[in-house]
Amino acid sequence: MSFKTLLAYKKGFALAMEIFHLSKTFPKSELFSLTSQIVRSSRSVCSNISEGYRKRQYEKHFKSKISDADSENSETQLWLDFALACDYISEEKKIVLQNKSEEVGKLLNYMMNNSDKFR
Repeated sequence: MSFKTLLAYKKGFALAMEIFHLSKTFPKSELFSLTSQIVRSSRSVCSNISEGYRKRQYEKHFKSKISDADSENSETQLWLDFALACDYISEEKKIVLQNKSEEVGKLLNYMMNNSDKFR
């Protein structure tokens, strides 16, 4: 089985791509700050899932990497707050993306709390 079959990965990847395309509308002055940060953190969710899944036979390592993914997911939510505060996204768009991020977070927490199911 591949990490790409995991629901958390699939939803995290879709969210990262949605954020990437949305970030193209941010001002050029944000290229090396908000834009790079939100794209980096959203992509890092998936990279941590893939790294953790590859080492899933080591429970502590698996949980650590999935916890890192959850932290990056939370960071993405912070950058969404800034994007809203700077008027780069609408309240409605922020809510949609926030809900998707929270869903990814729930899946990650399930993975951490049920690590034995992923060995």
